[in-house]
Amino acid sequence: MINIQTVSLFDLLPLPIRNDPAMAAAAVALDIQLQETSRMIAGLELFGRSAEWTNAEADELAWQFKPPYYDPDLPLDQKRLLIQNAIPFHRHKGTAGAVEDLIAILFGQGAVEEWWQYGGDPHHFRVVTNNADVTAERAQEFIAAVDAVKRLSAVLDSVTISQAEQLPFYFGGFLHFGEHITI
Repeated sequence: MINIQTVSLFDLLPLPIRNDPAMAAAAVALDIQLQETSRMIAGLELFGRSAEWTNAEADELAWQFKPPYYDPDLPLDQKRLLIQNAIPFHRHKGTAGAVEDLIAILFGQGAVEEWWQYGGDPHHFRVVTNNADVTAERAQEFIAAVDAVKRLSAVLDSVTISQAEQLPFYFGGFLHFGEHITI
């Protein structure tokens, strides 16, 4: 199989033309330009080099791809993930999965509980997350992010923060064999 990045035009020439010195020299001269063009084309591949994006590039790409929620003050890693997932977000917008994916990128782990799972009103839902910052500093950002991807008819009832801690578990017991007589 021929690799387009490393192929030589000289190797592709048929034998009668390869033996012509002028044609061989022209093919070798063009090889340098074709390989340079191939390297430049590889640089155009956008999402494959997302780890190289700067803040300014991420802001421009966010303008182009329009992720459902974007804040220029976010950390660069979160900006990159939002831009990379912009198209899947738009495909699945309005679903519980889209809300969970956006929460995972911005705030850590989170889950959506629909109204029938907790006995709420129809078309309502609540979010359960393990990020304690949601209630303190970033509550408005959290609500804006959820509003960006939820169904328009859906209503966010509450945000529940769950925290799991590793606690030591001790248990004890005793066994007494004997007779106790009270007089």
